[in-house]
Amino acid sequence: MAYLIIAVGVFVVILIFKGVRIVPQAENWIVERFGKFANTLNPGLNLINPVFSRIAAKLDIRESVMDLPAQGIITEDNAAVKVDGVVFYKILDPYKAYYGIQDLQWAISNLALTTLRSIMGKMTLDHSLSSREKINTELLVTLDEATDAWGVKITRVEIKDIQPPEDLLHAMGLQMKAERERRATVLEAEAQKEAQEKKAEGFKRAQILEAEARKESAERDAEARERLAQAEANAIKNVAESLKSSGGDPLIYLLGQEYVKGITKLGESQNSKFILLPADVLAQIKQIFRQ
Repeated sequence: MAYLIIAVGVFVVILIFKGVRIVPQAENWIVERFGKFANTLNPGLNLINPVFSRIAAKLDIRESVMDLPAQGIITEDNAAVKVDGVVFYKILDPYKAYYGIQDLQWAISNLALTTLRSIMGKMTLDHSLSSREKINTELLVTLDEATDAWGVKITRVEIKDIQPPEDLLHAMGLQMKAERERRATVLEAEAQKEAQEKKAEGFKRAQILEAEARKESAERDAEARERLAQAEANAIKNVAESLKSSGGDPLIYLLGQEYVKGITKLGESQNSKFILLPADVLAQIKQIFRQ
């Protein structure tokens, strides 16, 4: 009798031990009863029927990363490249993730590779190399829509590397070098053109300033000559009025002035030692001074 009680006690302890399940924080466990889904165990302490129930799967509900293997892809311009990448995903519904697809990671990996092949097959090599962000976005949208039925959220997709063949890389290097040389030549030509334009503009500006200076100088000379002529006219007018009042002849006075100026210039010459004047000229000069 005592043995029976001990056996029953041990059996009860084993049942309790098997019925108590402690689920880690980052996991959800799928429970099946008689081969059919029963419930999902959340993180913490849980109790199950140890006789008729069992843990069918333990799913990690943290965000996971999947490395996509290098895949050969033919672009639109028939360039063969190898592409690899990574996919970040998170299980939102453990029931769909376990019962909705046979092998979740294998399904996501193959779906990502076939979708990537389809996207890059519509692009040229140059376009694909310069449009990684666009490829990532299209791939993310397509995968997220397709995996929604599996209870999975695709959070991010990144293309790690796109590797063209070696001969194509060499050709691209030569093309890049030629393009850089062409750009350098264009920039140098533009710089020379700009320098010539600035030089011509400076020369034009200098010519304009010089012409304006000559114009201003000519205007000042004209004003000076006009003032001098006006002063001489006033002087002649005053002299003429003075001579008329004293009975003199203004014309004879003016001629005498010119005679005196001419004699002065002759006297200033280094080759002139003597100056001979006609008698009638001397008589006229005497008459001028007499007046």
